[in-house]
Amino acid sequence: MLFKKQFGQRVQETRKLHNETQKDLGDVIDTRPNNVSEMESGKKTTTAEKIAKICRHYRVSADYLLGLSDDPRGGCERWSEEGE
Repeated sequence: MLFKKQFGQRVQETRKLHNETQKDLGDVIDTRPNNVSEMESGKKTTTAEKIAKICRHYRVSADYLLGLSDDPRGGCERWSEEGE
């Protein structure tokens, strides 16, 4: 349960840092705002594909979102504009 809660908190913090709504994030990952809400509250998880979309959109590492690292940008320097 801790994993889902920390993941949700980090997604929410990152989304708010970018001044986006749950609807904005839902549009990015192709889901409804209520699904984003459930994910952020730790009630549900999401797919690897959607995690990757969140990471690319906010330029944060999956390790950070998943609680495996405290470095939000770890590994992001490898991303290129062409790969988006």
